[in-house]
Amino acid sequence: MARGDSRPGHGGGRAVTEDRKTQLAGNLARVQDRISTACAKAGRPRDDVTLIVVTKTYPASDVRLLAELGVRHVAENRDQDAAPKADECADLSLTWHFVGQLQTNKVRSVAGYAGVVQSVDRAKLATALSKEAVRSGRELGCLIQVALDAEPGVARGDRGGVAPEGVEALAEVIAGAQGLRLDGVMTVAPLAGPYAGRQLAAFERLMEISSDLRATHPAANMVSAGMSSDLEDAVAAGATHVRVGTAVLGVRPRLG
Repeated sequence: MARGDSRPGHGGGRAVTEDRKTQLAGNLARVQDRISTACAKAGRPRDDVTLIVVTKTYPASDVRLLAELGVRHVAENRDQDAAPKADECADLSLTWHFVGQLQTNKVRSVAGYAGVVQSVDRAKLATALSKEAVRSGRELGCLIQVALDAEPGVARGDRGGVAPEGVEALAEVIAGAQGLRLDGVMTVAPLAGPYAGRQLAAFERLMEISSDLRATHPAANMVSAGMSSDLEDAVAAGATHVRVGTAVLGVRPRLG
């Protein structure tokens, strides 16, 4: 279904909004059922897994509808899209997660609305986030993005993320930084390297890294993994949060 203009004053706007809400409700119910089934299969309580809906490329009107349907966690990956959307939805009880590669010149903006930055992959970024968190009087949750496709001896992966052997050092930087809270780890299933096409194995490796991290930072127990196509593997491995966009919102339009 094409997304129509649901602003007041446009013909059929109310009907379009209700149609979109019905569509989102159906999609959301199917995703929640997938999570419930995966939890049951893994012998995990359903409450163990939190759904984060990735709303990138979709308008604030969809975020409002999702909030009406009970969604409390949403994610964005581009500040230029996220900042105005978060501002427009500032009256909603939502936690905004930033999941994209983050340049330091965007940190001030992101620190103004994000509750959790899931893509922390270098000390310089953590230091910049700390400065802006203190300046704005906020506490930012941070996940270390782990690049499971990083080549040996290479600090970061092509799609962002620190190599597994760099996690502990980065964790120490985040844990010691004012205004930051070390929440755990995140990964994206690799497209290359030894885990390409092996999502379950990739997520199991992330859980091993999480376990090592929790040995020194017990509160860092969040594990963000899995998307529309592989959320079941993430739940089976032990993920606490799954990031789902397409399965809830539909196939994304091309970015201009």
